Amino acid sequence: MKMERVFDILYYQKHTYAKTDCLNAKVAGSWKHYSTDDVIDISENMAMGFLEMGIAPGDKIAIISSNRPEWNFVDLGMQMIGAISVPMYPTITVEDYVYIFKHAEVKMVFVENADLLAKVKLATKENPIEHIYSFDELPNCKNWEAIEKKGAEMDKAPLVQKKETVKAEDLLTIIYTSGTTGRPKGVMLTHSNIVSNSISVAKRSPITFGESRAVSFLPLCHIYERTGVYFYFYAGVSVYYAENMEAIGDNIREVKPHLFNTVPRLLEKIYDKIEGKGKELDGVKRKLFFWALNLAKNYEPNKPMGFSYNLQLSIANKLIFSKWREALGGQIQAINSGAAALQPRLARVFWAAGIKVCEGYGLTETSPVITASIPNHAGMRIGCVGTVIDGTEIKIAEDGEILCKGENVMQGYYREPEMTAEVLKDGWFHTGDIGEISEGKYLRITDRKKEMFKTSGGKYIAPQLMENKFKESSYIEQIAVVGNSRKFPSALIVPNFEALQGWLKEHGVTATTPQEIVKNEKVLALFEQEVAHYNEGFGQWEKIKKFTLLTEIWGVDTGELTPTLKLKRRVIDSKYQDQIEEIYAN
Repeated sequence: MKMERVFDILYYQKHTYAKTDCLNAKVAGSWKHYSTDDVIDISENMAMGFLEMGIAPGDKIAIISSNRPEWNFVDLGMQMIGAISVPMYPTITVEDYVYIFKHAEVKMVFVENADLLAKVKLATKENPIEHIYSFDELPNCKNWEAIEKKGAEMDKAPLVQKKETVKAEDLLTIIYTSGTTGRPKGVMLTHSNIVSNSISVAKRSPITFGESRAVSFLPLCHIYERTGVYFYFYAGVSVYYAENMEAIGDNIREVKPHLFNTVPRLLEKIYDKIEGKGKELDGVKRKLFFWALNLAKNYEPNKPMGFSYNLQLSIANKLIFSKWREALGGQIQAINSGAAALQPRLARVFWAAGIKVCEGYGLTETSPVITASIPNHAGMRIGCVGTVIDGTEIKIAEDGEILCKGENVMQGYYREPEMTAEVLKDGWFHTGDIGEISEGKYLRITDRKKEMFKTSGGKYIAPQLMENKFKESSYIEQIAVVGNSRKFPSALIVPNFEALQGWLKEHGVTATTPQEIVKNEKVLALFEQEVAHYNEGFGQWEKIKKFTLLTEIWGVDTGELTPTLKLKRRVIDSKYQDQIEEIYAN
């Protein structure tokens, strides 16, 4: 069956796998299942309803919601008639909504709940949008089901012809990247961009097509999870949407997934919780736990580790790591990690534990995947982000920047020809990331070009690489390396206050509040030791000379992180300008 448009993938699933649980979500405490036929029928009803309302090809429709099947119904319905989706993060500001609605010329908006409806009403106060619908039942808003029910009453014959007018090269979506600096840019992706990427990603997956399950919790408004869900459709993977971030662990144990997508930050939190549980043990159990953990930290998936090591690892797997796998449902075949760099330590530990964390690399502008890890021991390279997927090429420019070309590369930035010309040159997309290729095919990311800075002595600093290493400390929750045009690099550090509790008790420290903890002399001495330890792997000009401890964890809502949990360096530099100046004043 030929697949040119994204919605074709759903019909491919119907003819190839025909799932009874294509899409699934918790409703009133129980899983509600939508079969492949259900998803197609509801999506077609939405398409007919849109036509009845006068929605035309090229019209822009915004979706502002967490992951739920209704998100897909609206998305697929508009695809079938050539309308263009504008997915938006629920967490962005009203000002960002105002900008995107106006810039994208949005004609219709779907919101999840009352809180988001209130934000949208504020954002549309001066420039009203006629059609605003909600997914939840709300007393003062039209519900999405009104459109679906209207479409269900109509003759679908015209839809067959309408779908044929949608071409592979047509614009599917405009995704406004949150970015670490400046105004969001609207990335224009076509059906062809995403279809090619979904199929190429599927070729790397170790799962059994037609029989596997995935839990989805990363936001669908980000292309990483969205393309992931299209890949699930193609591979006949049943998609279970997590109830919320707090319920992910419970949902994973219920669903027993074979794979899921995640970001390194969440894997770091899983690891910290595992390590925290180990610290609560005592006696022989505690010794066994940390013996297994230290053993895993030396693991190399693609190298022979020797008889003695393998024997010890098999014992560690039976006694310790089997419990980790059970906590993830017991059937995990792969965890896909992307959107930021994964700590090599975490990759080693999880692979040693029989949990294959497969790191990949890409950008919104590339639909998103450029490279992906080969999910077997022979093909895995710790510290690399895999090899190039089918249909894509990469090369390293003279200055180290990674360039990419292929079916997955965007059309450009919406209504921004100059910005487009800056990144699309001579057929190559300039990623803005710095990297190198090892063994002729494995890509290694060293830093973000725009985030690298020079000290006043002219030495380049790659902050992301350093931050990733320092976060290996169980006492460092978050860190930002600063020092552009200064004599030396320094750091803003947010301690892991939860991990510190045991240390504080053990060392007789009575400080209880974050404000007291970060000023305590013993705590400061601890962080001096931690910084000195992780400085060892860096050149003299790179070493963190000074640091300051902060009391508040950075978040998306407070503005220091993007929705994919990357540092917004400009925001952090501005917010902590006084602390940074104090570091260098002395």
